[in-house]
Amino acid sequence: MTREALDVLVAHIPATHTEQVLAALFDAGAGAVGEYRECAFVQRGEGRFRPVGGANPTIGEVGRPERVVEDRVEVTFPRSRRALVVKALRAAHPYEEPSFHVLTNVGDETPSVPPAP
Repeated sequence: MTREALDVLVAHIPATHTEQVLAALFDAGAGAVGEYRECAFVQRGEGRFRPVGGANPTIGEVGRPERVVEDRVEVTFPRSRRALVVKALRAAHPYEEPSFHVLTNVGDETPSVPPAP
């Protein structure tokens, strides 16, 4: 049986918006692993930033350092849904420039290596 490769989205979201963003990610096809749905890893932490120049911050003021309680959210998704998942994140996330990255998961793609002689 061939399964589509799963990639991972890692995003930092203000804790006040985590559920809203997760719902959008799930609607876009993220968070499905086998027979489980709405799967995510969430870890609370502190986000720090200082808006500069022409920024229009959702939280804080231009030129002033800010600290925000944020959640680091990780969800898997089928590689073919990458554009939809990133679009959903950008639409649901309250920041004008969300902090996120997409990791390519090579778990199912790694060729088997014959044992050493």
